[in-house]
Amino acid sequence: MSTRSSFSSEVPAGANVGRGAGSGSSVDEVSISRAADRLLAGELVAFPTETVYGLGADAENPHAVARIYAAKGRPSNHPVIVHVAPGADLHYWAREIPPQAQRLIEAFWPGPLTLILPRVAERGEVVSGGQDSIGLRCPSHPVAQALLSAFAAGKPNGQGGVAAPSANKFGQVSPTHANHVRSEFPAEVAQGMPVLDGGPSEVGIESTILDLSRLAQGAGPVLLRPGHITPAQIEAVLGEPVGMPDAAAPRASGTLKAHYAPHTPLELVTLQRLAEVANGQALPAGQVAVVAFDTAPQALDDRIIWHTVANDPASYAQSLYAMLRELDSGRYARILVQTPPQDASWRAVNDRIGRAAAAFSLDTTDLSET
Repeated sequence: MSTRSSFSSEVPAGANVGRGAGSGSSVDEVSISRAADRLLAGELVAFPTETVYGLGADAENPHAVARIYAAKGRPSNHPVIVHVAPGADLHYWAREIPPQAQRLIEAFWPGPLTLILPRVAERGEVVSGGQDSIGLRCPSHPVAQALLSAFAAGKPNGQGGVAAPSANKFGQVSPTHANHVRSEFPAEVAQGMPVLDGGPSEVGIESTILDLSRLAQGAGPVLLRPGHITPAQIEAVLGEPVGMPDAAAPRASGTLKAHYAPHTPLELVTLQRLAEVANGQALPAGQVAVVAFDTAPQALDDRIIWHTVANDPASYAQSLYAMLRELDSGRYARILVQTPPQDASWRAVNDRIGRAAAAFSLDTTDLSET
């Protein structure tokens, strides 16, 4: 018998996700202190941010950062973002903070915006993939801020950053709940890796990444990865256009063609294709999950499990990864996702779901350019 269900955001669209947004976390000071001590000892800690959960290590400890790469199965030349506490001295990491960066920091930090800046020569090579730039972000989640502040306070010079890509195996679906992390890294958790539970991530997809490392060469600000902070918002602050990556743009997290993918084959489909599938036409073998904006038609093939999602980009983004993880556990033969709208407000969602579909070498005609 066919099933109709829905996935909804646990945080209303437009919820505050910057400037120290709340989380409903029950993590106490003792847990924060113990996790900071683990980081200072060169060990891994998983912690929440407003975007997704991160797998963190001391960004200045090559052996600790190597543990991230080993746990995730991440290529060594793929850079990771350094997370810093509010009020951190960015000159500790970047050899210059251009005026454009300062204006964006004032507008969007703490929040889901990563800035790529020229890094100081003596610091950050291990997290930059060998590049002459470094990605910096100050998250708004209070648990993340408490952890980062406690970690930095434990450093002799009071400075410190935590390298933290998403807490999942490389190329797989990012975690937005603490239980996602525990299921992804059971061996590490069994060996004592702390997983700080800060509740569900409010944004639900990774931060916007903006390259400001080549301003001196006339490159201008360049969007490397779309996210909750949009190009239009950035342009409104800077008063100049945001460009697209060229061949000389730095490598950045989450920008491979295939990424963010579940284990179950995922395909982006048109509304016309969904209508055909609902009638049992050209239906893939086995039980199929359909993710669509409209409710299921009355005449629905029994092999289809139909899921209705919010036709709102913020709500969709917030629930996307949790939805994919739930569907991945449903033993479906395939996941068919209705292609989201192609307007600017859906750019980040299209980026993530497009890369997930590309992982299965399916027809990518409908994928948006990213």
